[in-house]
Amino acid sequence: MQRYTQARSVDEIETMARDLVAVMTGQDAAGFDIDVTVELPESVRHKLDRVERARSAELTARAEAAAELRSAALELKRTGMSVRELGRVLHVSYQRASQLTSATRQPRPTGP
Repeated sequence: MQRYTQARSVDEIETMARDLVAVMTGQDAAGFDIDVTVELPESVRHKLDRVERARSAELTARAEAAAELRSAALELKRTGMSVRELGRVLHVSYQRASQLTSATRQPRPTGP
């Protein structure tokens, strides 16, 4: 036996489904699990796949850029530049230049 319910928004889907199951079974609406899956059009799924690949490439590019910046900072420090000078030529603060050249450098958090 199939039953249907209707939600006005995606946010209401789980609540409406819970209410329907509770009415049909006599159980408390909080007494069972609901797994909601929204079926997206194939064109949207393809776009979201491209977004995920682009975000992954962005993270890789940021990590590579950070490694190159650190390498450049270390190389310039070995020439005798101060951290203030490093900051100026690398277009970062002198504090950041100090972090880049520190032997006990802590990794910076990544992500959005």
